[in-house]
Amino acid sequence: MTLEKGTLIFANLTARVKDTGEGIETTLEEEAKKLNIHDTSRKYEPRLVAVGEGWLISGLDDEVKKMDVGQKKEIELAPEKAFGPRDATQMRMVPLRKFGEKAHEMEVGDSVEIDNRMGIVRFIGSGRAQVDFNHRLAGKSIVYDFEVIRKVETDNDKVRALVDRRFGGEGNKVGFKLGEKDLELSVPEELFLLEGLQIIKRGISNDIFKFVPTVAEVTFVEKFVNARPAEKKQEAPKEEVKTPAEPAPKPRRKRKVAPAQTV
Repeated sequence: MTLEKGTLIFANLTARVKDTGEGIETTLEEEAKKLNIHDTSRKYEPRLVAVGEGWLISGLDDEVKKMDVGQKKEIELAPEKAFGPRDATQMRMVPLRKFGEKAHEMEVGDSVEIDNRMGIVRFIGSGRAQVDFNHRLAGKSIVYDFEVIRKVETDNDKVRALVDRRFGGEGNKVGFKLGEKDLELSVPEELFLLEGLQIIKRGISNDIFKFVPTVAEVTFVEKFVNARPAEKKQEAPKEEVKTPAEPAPKPRRKRKVAPAQTV
């Protein structure tokens, strides 16, 4: 049984360049270490994927549709199905003066931005730099090890997974209440200054409407918590009730005893 378009799944994947074995990405920490692409700042865990929705490159997406839960498969993609063939028209010679004050620091292999496009420096000489605007993996065959772990089936699980995807490692801090036609999301104060928060909220709303179609309204509640503990009312000091002291016993009078008479 294959996976239908729009199915939400959790999957593990590892990608590498076929010819060189260069690691590209992985959801498995041990694989990241083997491929020398380990990142201590990220959390390694199965990735949420919407099958057939463009969350994966097109060639991989097409192959995943043919898989089922629990299946693991090695998928080889030719350049046309992966990141595209190399295009000679995407190579440009750019005067070094266009890079400003940092031009003298630039080296072959550096990533640079020109006219809002990212490229890689391939050559520097004669006052110019050759910049390659092809994707860095263009023209290369890619091999994926892909495993479908499980489907995300209940609406509650879908909400949690979609929120986590947008908030990254902070998603578990966002609470939610799912009603019959509405969803309320509680965003804690510590996430208010998160970069792109409004875009994240819009993205979550769109995802919810698409994958949980019973929801007609999404509400975000921003919670502020009083960091100061509530002050306790000072109780009036209790009056000390003094127990009256018992009167001191009167000293006993010494009785004089007459000496006994001798008979």
